[in-house]
Amino acid sequence: MRPTNPALRPAHGGDAAALATLLAEQLHRQRLGAWLVPDPAERRAALHSYTRLVVAHGLAHGQVDTTDDHAAVAIWHVRPAATSTAGNDDLPRLGAHQGRFALLHTYIETVHLDTPHHHLAHLAVRADRHGAAAGHALLAHHHRRTDEQGLPSYADVSTDRPRDGLLGRLGYLPRAPILLEPGGPVLWRMWRLPQVARNTHPDGAELPRRIRVHRAATPFRGAVLFTAAPRSP
Repeated sequence: MRPTNPALRPAHGGDAAALATLLAEQLHRQRLGAWLVPDPAERRAALHSYTRLVVAHGLAHGQVDTTDDHAAVAIWHVRPAATSTAGNDDLPRLGAHQGRFALLHTYIETVHLDTPHHHLAHLAVRADRHGAAAGHALLAHHHRRTDEQGLPSYADVSTDRPRDGLLGRLGYLPRAPILLEPGGPVLWRMWRLPQVARNTHPDGAELPRRIRVHRAATPFRGAVLFTAAPRSP
């Protein structure tokens, strides 16, 4: 039996708990989640505390889209913006785990272009075919808006095959990655031009140089370390 089309809608406060759980469960399955919270005994609870913060911040300052059955969630922010997408002021609530979350958010606040664009800050889908279809529908719906406005979209993904996932199928192209230290995963920066621009510039647009984010870089001290751009093959 084929899945029915998901009912897409903006999220509201009553969705927050379910969406935070969906985001936390997906992050828990990823290498990024293990890097953010190395202790397996503490990981699930700490990730859930974090995703409650990002959902609340998205509802207050961005656009959060979901489906009636909470099979998928997408949190968007318009860039550049006066309001941080990261909610760094809330990170101290994470206690002993604050450092690596702050490091990740330092990267988020540092690498964006000045060019106006929509930032897909968080995406999570239920781990089944319906969840995948719902995630595809959410993003396709939002891309119709960015295409009409002539605006590009940006996201980052923790994966070894950035072209093969959902974002790749929706027109995002990988750019030079972020290297999270110490021992962290690679985050691929993904860039999607609006449809008109993709017709004339199929290779996409330039993003900032390759970036290595070091443990000394936090929202409170230190600096992001920039490395040389990778050579073309």
